[in-house]
Amino acid sequence: MTAETLHKKFVKEEFDAQGNIKNYELTCPEKFNFSYDIIDEIAKLEPNRRAIVWCNTLGEEKSFTYGDLKTNSDKVANMLRQKGIGKGDKVMLILKRHYQFWFIIYALHKLGAIPIPATFLLTKHDVEYRANSAQVKMIVCTADGDVAEHVDMAMPECPTVKSRIIVNGTRENWDDYEELFENAPDEFSPIDYSSQDPMLMYFSSGTTGNPKMVLHKNSYPLGHLVTAKYWHNVDPNGLHFTISDTGWAKAAWGKIYGQFMLGTCQFIYDFDKFDAKDILEKIQKYKITSLCCPPTMFRFFLQEDVKAYNLSTLNYCNIAGEALSPDVFNKWYEATGIKLMEGFGQSETTVLIANLVGSTPKPGSMGKPVPHYDVQIVNDRGEPVPPGATGEIVIRTQPQAPLGLFTGYYNDDDKNKESWYDGFYHTGDTAWKDEDGYFWYVGRTDDVIKSSGYRIGPFEIESVLVEHPAVLECAVTGVPDAIRGSLVKATIVLKTGFEPSDKLVKEIQDFVKAETAPYKYPRIIEFVDELPKTTSGKIRRVAIRKADEEKSQDNN
Repeated sequence: MTAETLHKKFVKEEFDAQGNIKNYELTCPEKFNFSYDIIDEIAKLEPNRRAIVWCNTLGEEKSFTYGDLKTNSDKVANMLRQKGIGKGDKVMLILKRHYQFWFIIYALHKLGAIPIPATFLLTKHDVEYRANSAQVKMIVCTADGDVAEHVDMAMPECPTVKSRIIVNGTRENWDDYEELFENAPDEFSPIDYSSQDPMLMYFSSGTTGNPKMVLHKNSYPLGHLVTAKYWHNVDPNGLHFTISDTGWAKAAWGKIYGQFMLGTCQFIYDFDKFDAKDILEKIQKYKITSLCCPPTMFRFFLQEDVKAYNLSTLNYCNIAGEALSPDVFNKWYEATGIKLMEGFGQSETTVLIANLVGSTPKPGSMGKPVPHYDVQIVNDRGEPVPPGATGEIVIRTQPQAPLGLFTGYYNDDDKNKESWYDGFYHTGDTAWKDEDGYFWYVGRTDDVIKSSGYRIGPFEIESVLVEHPAVLECAVTGVPDAIRGSLVKATIVLKTGFEPSDKLVKEIQDFVKAETAPYKYPRIIEFVDELPKTTSGKIRRVAIRKADEEKSQDNN
């Protein structure tokens, strides 16, 4: 067995004559822990195999093998054990894209502790809410930026936090990571573990309220085999690049688990501000073979002269998280010969619906359900809807929940009852399915607009709006109306060079009418400098609706 074939211990699969997956069975042994059974096992099989190529905006570069990952995570596990961290303890990680993140998260898995990755954009309130909701015992934070200051300000209100470790710098009342690491023993004594032990927690995006605590167990990474092998189509001898801050669940999808299970090397670029030209240069310089990032980034890539870069090693690209316009799909394909393969999922799942390897993507469609999930679209009564009808995306959880699906919302029985019932996990996302079985996203159940008897998903209108040459970003919401129930409103950020005007409003409205059903066009358009977003970058339509309600109350 080699690093490339290790994953076959956990999966049985068959293919049809066209190479599509026919039968797929994913199993998890009673004892499974990603750090011990994947990282350490590959380190034993091929210790010198490349695991991470890391660089930052200062020009620093480092490379780590699977042997390095084992050695360093063992040492960090000893370091954290000496600081009182053990099985079940919660540790918040605010580490940007620092390479130390990988040593620390794998060390926490070895200890049976529960890492809580978080973005460096957190404020005092965000830190306080997370630390107290999850009973966080330790915070490990970057010295870069001002997030450590926000942590310090929150500490008087966070009684469960017993220690803080600073990375890439020093700070008063914080332990220095480098000093602790240097003095930690090399030999690590493993713990006993089970595939059912809790292993990871994410705070959801909070697009409709306070973030929820999404808890995963040790078997969770196995669900990402499909993510890496059949959606990302990673080359075990190539270099994969997922653009995501380590604080987002997207990092678990593309930078922490599935790709390593195939023996792939990860490219990690430690940057704060996205720059399309800079990223294209990195793809060229480091010979990236597969790339995953949001559609917005591809829109920015296409504003550069893509053909001026040597992207000959790049052979596969994926997108997720927002609307993909056919224009972006077609222009990227024209420039590179690569089709953008869309996928869909949540912090609560691994990739759930996707255009997998060998499929023919329909621009704008999420694709089809991946093989180890039973995914359906149901109406308000829990009944499957026919093709063309909009309903909620649900996952069958009986007789047992599929590998990759979360355990539940931590300490939130009410939310669990709202989401887990009648043998399904209810995602809260809506979609419709075409006659070919492709799923098309509509929006969150709370975001669907009911106007003049029609159910309108904001996503479908936003995907049209972003094709207009003046629109950089947009959010579509409903505004209460006595006659129609709701009016469709578009809140728009304009590209540089365009100014708000009544003429532009009319032009955008006519554009939407021409591109989709006329009843969907935005009767109200508001131009803004920026859209309200979560710390993970997702648009908070709920904040726009709330602001409109407050304006309406003031006017009355």
